[in-house]
This record gives sequence, C-alpha cells and structure tokens, in this order.
Amino acid sequence: MGNSDDARGAGVSDEEWARFVREAESGAGQAPKEPSARARMVTERLRREDEERAARERGWKGRKARRARQAAEPAGWRTGPAWQELEGRRKGRRRLKATAAVVFIAALALVAVRPELLIDRLTGKTAAREEAANAGPPAAETARPSAAPSQEYPDRPTLRDPFRGSPALQWADGAAGIELPEAKPVGGMSKEQVADAIAKTGRLLAVANLEPATLRGERPQAALDLLDPVQDDGRGLLEKALARPSKDADPLWLFSRFDPAQVRVHGDVVKTRGRMWFDSNRAGEVLVHSDYTFVYPLVQARAGADEVARTIVRRELTVALADPARVEATPGKLQIVSWSESAGNDDCSRDGEGYLHPMFTTDQRTRPSSGATGPVTDPYDRSKDVAALPKECGTVSRS
Repeated sequence: MGNSDDARGAGVSDEEWARFVREAESGAGQAPKEPSARARMVTERLRREDEERAARERGWKGRKARRARQAAEPAGWRTGPAWQELEGRRKGRRRLKATAAVVFIAALALVAVRPELLIDRLTGKTAAREEAANAGPPAAETARPSAAPSQEYPDRPTLRDPFRGSPALQWADGAAGIELPEAKPVGGMSKEQVADAIAKTGRLLAVANLEPATLRGERPQAALDLLDPVQDDGRGLLEKALARPSKDADPLWLFSRFDPAQVRVHGDVVKTRGRMWFDSNRAGEVLVHSDYTFVYPLVQARAGADEVARTIVRRELTVALADPARVEATPGKLQIVSWSESAGNDDCSRDGEGYLHPMFTTDQRTRPSSGATGPVTDPYDRSKDVAALPKECGTVSRS
C-alpha cells in the first residue's frame, strides 16, 4: 500500500476526506473531486496571504512588547545596535586619549631636550624675545653711547636665529649700517672732494669687513686699491701682512678674516652699528673718522655643524684724502692716519695667524683659558674708545 497522504490526493483537505469517509460508510455521498490546477493556485495564494498577515501581526505585537520593555529599562541599558554604538563611542574616546597621550609624551621629550622652551615662556623671556625681534632698528648713532646695551635677556644663537640674544638683533644689516654723513666744505677742500673722501671710506669699510671673499680669507684687492700705494706704513704694511701674517704685520688690523678650513660665516647677514664724521687739521686735507662694530655669526666648517658662535669686531679708523696740489699724495687715494681694533670671542692664543678664531662650546671646554689673562669685557659696549680698553687679552661677558 502506498502512503495514506498519497491516497488522498495532494489537493484534498483533512475535513473533506473525513466527510467523504462518513458518507461512504452510510452509503451516501460522492468522493471529493481533485481540485483543478487553477483552484490549487488560488488556494496557495490565499494561504500565503494568511501567513504574511499573521507574521505582520506577530511583528507588530513583538515591537510593541519590546518598546514596552525598553521603556521600563534604565537609561543606557541597551543591547544589540545600541550596545555597538556605545562601544564605538568608547573606542573613539580611547583613540582620542591615545593621541593625546602621544602628543603629551612628545611635548615632554621636547622640553627635556630643550627646557628653555618652557622656562622662557614661564619667565617671560619668549615674549621679550618676540618684542625685540619685532622692534624697529635703533636711531642712527650720532655720538658715542653713554652705556653698553642692555643684556636683560641673553640668549644663545641658533641656526635659525643667529643674532638671538644679541643687541645686534636690531642693528642694521651689512653696509646699510654704514651711514654716511652729509658732506660740506672743510680744510680748504670742496664739498665734492669731501663727499668723495666719505664715499671711499664707506667703501673701504664695507670691502674690508663685509665682503664675503674678504671674510673667507681671500685677498681684498678692492680695498687695497682705495689706499695710497706710496704709503709704506699703510698699504705697504698691509700687503706684507697679507703675504706673511705675523704679530708685527697682522691683516686683522684692517680686515676681518676667518680661516675657511675651520669656520664659515652663517647666512648672508653681518650686523653693523657705528658712526662716521669728518674734520680737518690742515689746509688741503680732509680727515674721515669712523667707529663701527661688526657682529659675525659663525659655524664650524665640518659637515653637520649646528652650533653658532658670534665674533664681535670693533674698528676705529681715520683716513685722509689730500689735495695733491697742496699735500704730497696720490690723487683720489686714501692714506691711513690711525687704526685700532678689538675682537670679542677670539682665541688670543692664535694671534699673528692672520685670521679671527671664534670660540665654540667645545673649544671652551678643552681650552678654557685660550691665552686670556685680562679682565672680562662687554664687546657690545661702545661707550669707550678702543684705546681705553684693556691691552691684555681678556674674556667677554657675552657674544
């Protein structure tokens, strides 16, 4: 025998089959007919619609029940998507905290390496430094200052700020600091002759103290060409000093020179401060006087050197331009009347080599004295003549 469900027929319901059995036992009725294909399709569609309607009712009732349960739960007590959202927020906060921790550790490391960044801000040094950097240049110097510049906030120079902590920070750059006085007739010399003497003196100072080739130790021919070739104790002495430097013939008496194998000027700026004036003490001659301080930022010539040292050179120079018709001289050439110079942060033990030798931190540790036996002086103090400064080689209070 086959399966009873197969015997009934796939389209006969249990109710119809029961009714057919009862009628058959009583001798009445007819067997239920197999429904047609269309009837089966209609029946299946109605069944699916009933199931979908029942599912929607169950879903609505379920959502209503869940809302009722959620209303009774305490705030923040959620599962499923709400928990995932909360966990996402927690992860976001953890990432922010981790980022903040990294920034904080980096800041601590920076302060450990450069504690002055924090100390300067707390002490007001940073604000003072910014104020000094933004301040305009001081008025032109027309007379000798009465005191040295303030050193309230001394700072060490850096590659980025080579004049940081120096009074020279606000000084003029290079030749702009060599301000020429207005010419007028003096000593029987015309205004044009005096103007020529002033201009040539300014040119001599610039080539001797600011020209990059001169600073690298090269021959300062343009400066020599301004000097009278017949003056043995002027141009003649300098020619000898450049050829064979010694303590008795030192090119540093007029020229600022650095050994290129040892150091180099950092950047393109040398700071300049001083004044120039003129007069005459005999007919047919004008005397041009100058008193200037030049500040040089320097680094060691070796690759990767990052320490900046400053050397400060002050020069007092008097030159004469004479009328050849009245005084024995080469037309248009300057004769040296007097010169004196002082160098701050220069290794005194190496005098006579023809170069300035700035001292760096490592030099000061290995050679703390460097031949210095004199008193401590301030190389920025322009309130005294160079001749009034100590003759012994001393140390500087700042650079």
